[in-house]
Amino acid sequence: MKKDIEKAFNDHLNAEFFSAYLYLSMANYFAAENLDGMAAWMRVQSEEERVHGMKFVDFINDRGGRVALQKIDQPAIEWKSPLAAFQEAYDHECLISAKINELVDLANKQNDHAAHNFLQWFVSEQVEEEATAQRIVEQLKRVGDNPVGLMIIDQQLGSRTFAPAEAAD
Repeated sequence: MKKDIEKAFNDHLNAEFFSAYLYLSMANYFAAENLDGMAAWMRVQSEEERVHGMKFVDFINDRGGRVALQKIDQPAIEWKSPLAAFQEAYDHECLISAKINELVDLANKQNDHAAHNFLQWFVSEQVEEEATAQRIVEQLKRVGDNPVGLMIIDQQLGSRTFAPAEAAD
C-alpha cells in the first residue's frame, strides 16, 4: 500500500470514528430530551459509522499497511433543537462525502485500483446517507414547533434497527 494512500485512509478512518462519536452524542442529546425514537435512530447511525471505520481498518491491514489510530475529537453535546441536530448530521454527511470523493481522486491519481474499488461502496453509501438525513431535516422543517408532528417523526425514527450485515456490505 502506498504511504500517501495509507495516511489518507488512516485519516479517514478517524473521520468515520468521529462520526460514530458525533451520532452517539446526538443520541444522548435526544435521550435527555425524551425523544427516544430519535435517540435510537442515532445509536444505530453511530454503530453504522463504527462499522464503516472498521472497514477502513480491515482494508489497510489487508493491503499490508499500518493502521495508525488517532485522537478522536470531542463532539458537541447540545443542540438548540432536533432540527438543528439533524441539520448538523446532514452537513456532516456532506463533509464525509467530500472526503470520500477526495480519497477516490487520490486512488485514481495513484492508479490504486484496489483502493478505487473499495471506495465505490462508500460513494454509493454516502448518497443514501445524505438523502436519509436530508429527508429527516425536511420533515422536521415541515412540522416546525408542532409537538404532535415531532412525536410522530420520533416514533417513526424509533423503528430503525441495526443490521450489521447491511452496514458492512
